[in-house]
Amino acid sequence: MTQPGEVAVRALVLTQSEDKTVTATFRDDLSTSDLPGGEVLVAVEASSLNYKDGLAVLGKPGVVRKYPMVPGIDLAGSVLESSDARFAPGDPVLLTGWGVGEDHWGGYATHARVKADWLTHRPQGMDARKAMALGTAGFTAMLAVMALEDHGLTPEMGEAVVTGASGGVGSVAVALLAAKGWTVVASTGRTQEEGYLKSLGAHEIVPRGFLSDLKRPLEKERFAAGVDSLGGSTLAGLLACTRRAGAVAACGLAQSAELHTSVMPFILRGVSLLGIDSVMCPPERREAAWERLNREAPQVLFQEGVREHPLSEVQALAERILAGQVRGRTVILP
Repeated sequence: MTQPGEVAVRALVLTQSEDKTVTATFRDDLSTSDLPGGEVLVAVEASSLNYKDGLAVLGKPGVVRKYPMVPGIDLAGSVLESSDARFAPGDPVLLTGWGVGEDHWGGYATHARVKADWLTHRPQGMDARKAMALGTAGFTAMLAVMALEDHGLTPEMGEAVVTGASGGVGSVAVALLAAKGWTVVASTGRTQEEGYLKSLGAHEIVPRGFLSDLKRPLEKERFAAGVDSLGGSTLAGLLACTRRAGAVAACGLAQSAELHTSVMPFILRGVSLLGIDSVMCPPERREAAWERLNREAPQVLFQEGVREHPLSEVQALAERILAGQVRGRTVILP
């Protein structure tokens, strides 16, 4: 029961039984006193659906590290209370990563109490829904683009390929790279999404097997740059056909966490594999990435690739995203 001075909280709560069965339950009997520790209390206005969220909600191993847990690795909202001078009541904020939704209660709730170090001030003009239309996926895609640029790659050097192009990270990466002038090849297991991907700026659509079926340590050089969210045989094939001095930004493992390749692309062509960590990314680079997203994310992303759903539909959506049936980005409204 909510006590005087407290605020009622509605949340999706995951619990685990002794036999390791995970159950997801909507709770409306919580209050802000039930939330875990942190310097800042946020009124959550929007969250999002990511592949990792789907794993957590359906009780798949490897994501949630303790129970009970409120999932949701992203959130955006406004500060209600803060004991940290960097944030004041009313400040618009967002949060992605830092283990939220994994070992600290996350965004699938009406309120969240979090550490001030985890929060990012939302860029001016970016509302909560737009922030979550990008979310971890958009943030990760921008980090990948920034890594390729830091490596010195430019559109004049050749084509860029994006794997898992119909998904959240992939769709944003396609749009960002195309907007920067790259000729983008979109690799996807859902070639029926050709129209959608071309609307984001993709020049060519290829099936996933175009890369994953490549088996030689070195294939014919083609791509100057790549953004890979799959790992496994797709990443191995991509490395084998990356051009001399090119680079691949690796940011996911939707296909596999394993990578069976050789050193040949690295020592004979000078190919670089750039790791993208969006979870523990330092605050300064976070702010730079979000400012760039606010300026550079093409409007088509929000017109073609975003759907909004209430929190009550998260469990069904989790099934769909794990089955590869979710296109683009999904905003979750509490």
